[in-house]
Amino acid sequence: MDNLVELKNVNFAYETRPVLKGLNMQIPRGKVVAIMGGSGCGKTTLLRLIGGQIRATQGEVNVAGQNVGQLDRDAMYDLRRRMGMLFQFGALFTDLSVYENVAFQMREHTDLPEEIIRDLVLMKLHAVGLRGARDLMPSELSGGMARRVALARAIALDPMLIMYDEPFAGLDPISLGVTGNLIRRLNDALGATSIVVTHDVQESLKIVDYVYFMSEGVIVAQGTAEEMKKSDIPYVHQFVWGEMDGPVPFHYEMNKTYAEDMGLDHA
Repeated sequence: MDNLVELKNVNFAYETRPVLKGLNMQIPRGKVVAIMGGSGCGKTTLLRLIGGQIRATQGEVNVAGQNVGQLDRDAMYDLRRRMGMLFQFGALFTDLSVYENVAFQMREHTDLPEEIIRDLVLMKLHAVGLRGARDLMPSELSGGMARRVALARAIALDPMLIMYDEPFAGLDPISLGVTGNLIRRLNDALGATSIVVTHDVQESLKIVDYVYFMSEGVIVAQGTAEEMKKSDIPYVHQFVWGEMDGPVPFHYEMNKTYAEDMGLDHA
């Protein structure tokens, strides 16, 4: 199957601190792929590499057959126009209405007349169930509504690749289910490819085609949702089922025993 995104032996470090170590990953066209793992394992850094905000220390990041690290400014901007991004917590422009938020990049990146932009904006808002909220300001939206407006903005230009950075964070169960369903439906309707960085295991496993589990900058497991649920890899099992103790320990590492720390006499 043709891959839209490929990472080949990718290393990345912030100065002397390594973040990604020898990463190899394939994102097939038309699929929804989740990147999971604990905080600080390199998930968001991975999205920044794919979007060209940063460049790999070593290795290749290829998107649609182009080596992102070798693109000049114009070629990079052209590639980014074919990407959509849903930022953590939505990141809407607070001084623009719902309508203006979705219209923003159409005006920025196209020469379409306002009549066509209006039709496209209303079409995108209708797709996320918020055509009636077009005149509201971000401060008037619930968390779930704001996330859906951000999703409408992310698909405004019918991107080939949509990236989601923690799309479920802070949502109530209903909004969480609605957002997950929209990610799946819109990906299929647009014929796009989606990368979902998330901590929400159970909701994500309902909608994704494939999962990569990361820990400390490396891939520790990969497979379908069902394979991940049945995994006997201790870290994956702990993460999927939310167990309190395991490879990620409950107690922070310490040099003394509890008795020694409390000054108890074992004699």
